[in-house]
Amino acid sequence: MTKILLLSRNPRTSTWVEALQGAGFSVETKEDPKKMASEVLERLPDLLILEKSLAPELIADLIFALKENLNLAFLPILLILRETSDFEDELPIDDFFFESANGDEVAARVKLAFARTCRIADNNPLTGLPGNTSILKAIQQKIDSEEEVAFCYVDLDNFKPFNDRYGFARGDEILRLVARLLSNSVQFHAGHRGFVGHVGGDDFVFICPLESVEQICQEIIDSFDRLVPHFLDEEDLERGYFIAKDRRGQIQRFPFPSISIAVVPNYPGKFKHYGEVASVAAQVKKLVKQQPGSAYFIDRRRGPYQVSG
Repeated sequence: MTKILLLSRNPRTSTWVEALQGAGFSVETKEDPKKMASEVLERLPDLLILEKSLAPELIADLIFALKENLNLAFLPILLILRETSDFEDELPIDDFFFESANGDEVAARVKLAFARTCRIADNNPLTGLPGNTSILKAIQQKIDSEEEVAFCYVDLDNFKPFNDRYGFARGDEILRLVARLLSNSVQFHAGHRGFVGHVGGDDFVFICPLESVEQICQEIIDSFDRLVPHFLDEEDLERGYFIAKDRRGQIQRFPFPSISIAVVPNYPGKFKHYGEVASVAAQVKKLVKQQPGSAYFIDRRRGPYQVSG
């Protein structure tokens, strides 16, 4: 059941809870802002409703902390306001209603917030990361803003034969590992300026400030290479390779899975469309995959994208 966390001391709270429960939601209420803020990350709800007047600064800090976290930004947040003048444009909330609202209005606002989230959410079901629609939108926004960022296309080497040898369940664990490594590194070095998405399968994309990209790439590679042996059987570790079928069905020896990162810097005027970025990334991917083991390769060309033909 969808869980809502409601922070309020408003006399109408019980009416709101009754209406929300009647609409099929599970509602947990809190009255202490400090206690609620410390607990919300431990038991993340599906939606937050916060009475702003209880602790304006604390609630603002909590909202920014959630929305700037790459893995939590999807969480819908509604504010309860006393009057129109309490509204702040800079707060990244999803909706609001006034203290005088009745139960039906609150339930309608909550349903609308969830419907809006469903329409824009294309999160990958395995990793929870944003999918293709969000990735293309994020890339185009960076192009339009002419930010000097790095578009980084990530995929795994020898992943298909690894799945054939060990099964999809263990393969999925490696994909979840990659998602965590990307999210943690980009979050730490780039914060809200970063972005991580999952195209599908073993293909990922992340965006970060250009000045941080080499440090992030190397950190991801080091962490992946350190952790991937935990997904391999002892006999394969001792041999230094694993045995599986290639794409033609022939039995072959394969190196352990490694990670490749194709880096495409964005400079003002270099690209006009996200499709141009993808085209350059495909070229860079071929280069990085020629290197043995985990590696990254940066396209150093600065000029505008040229259509070849």
